[in-house]
Amino acid sequence: MSPESVAKPLLGAVRGERQARPPIWIMRQAGRYLPEYRAVREKAGGFLDLCYTPELAAEVTLQPLRRFPLDAAILFSDILVIPDALGQNVRFEVGEGPRLDPVDAETIDRLGKADFLGHLAPVFETLRRVKAGLAPEKTLIGFCGSPWTVATYMLAGRGTTDQAPARLFALRHPEAFETLIDLLVASSIDYLVAQFEAGADVVQLFESWALNLDETAFRAQVIEPNRRIVEGVRARVPNAPIIGFPRGAAGMIAEYVAKTGVNLVGLDYATPLDFARKALPSGFGVQGNLDPLRVVAGGAQMEDRAREIIAAFADRPHVFNLGHGIVPETPIAHVERLVSLVKEG
Repeated sequence: MSPESVAKPLLGAVRGERQARPPIWIMRQAGRYLPEYRAVREKAGGFLDLCYTPELAAEVTLQPLRRFPLDAAILFSDILVIPDALGQNVRFEVGEGPRLDPVDAETIDRLGKADFLGHLAPVFETLRRVKAGLAPEKTLIGFCGSPWTVATYMLAGRGTTDQAPARLFALRHPEAFETLIDLLVASSIDYLVAQFEAGADVVQLFESWALNLDETAFRAQVIEPNRRIVEGVRARVPNAPIIGFPRGAAGMIAEYVAKTGVNLVGLDYATPLDFARKALPSGFGVQGNLDPLRVVAGGAQMEDRAREIIAAFADRPHVFNLGHGIVPETPIAHVERLVSLVKEG
């Protein structure tokens, strides 16, 4: 049987096909909660060094699937490789997270490199290596950060709790902000198309910082750029399967789905199950949305909530996941139990 003829349950769910049970993957599944990841991370040196070393990045991408019978591998990389490839100084400081030299209205026009995709060639090599080592029934997920989320880091120079630097910049310098978003849209399209060409089955748009925008800003800064990316990718990769994860979309979730054209929408853990069921079109696929801290605590409460989520979306395509990334202190035994529950009941 050829790999092309083997069904991929998670890919099928993204394409709108209900599965016998929800396929499962876990955001940040290749990460600090695994001792084998920490060993490779130490070997790599800097975090970006790990992202840009295909042998090591492929290894940590595949590590979770050796421990757990997950239905997908997600590329090990970071949303900030795009500004890095555009020429912005990006670095990761131990205990501090990402640091960037902030751009402003005068310096945005200096961004952009002729060898943008060449800079990211190691990422595409990682995808090819993972594809070669992945069982044929497993889905390979690529990703990028959505323009608004990436812009918040580029403008503030770091992660912020309320994204105020980027929000104020968009209000005070609308033309410069539009220039930045246009650059990120075009770069994201090129990046995602190249990921599909390197072997990705599905890609996810991470809009991690959508939660502090009013409805007007959400439409302009989240929905419209994501719509343009979906349209641009599909112009070059027809019918490309795309998951959108607009964390904090709240009451804008239905409009996001209707206007962006994503195949499946990720729900954060604050989204009420009944609200999602009523707000989204009948039969439209969802992903999520267990609170990561429920997995840290484990036990009956985790299992009961997981069953509630599965039951709530039993009438539509559903990819089980957390409602945000798994946290480093998560016990491995709790992840094992969660995956077993989803796959076996």
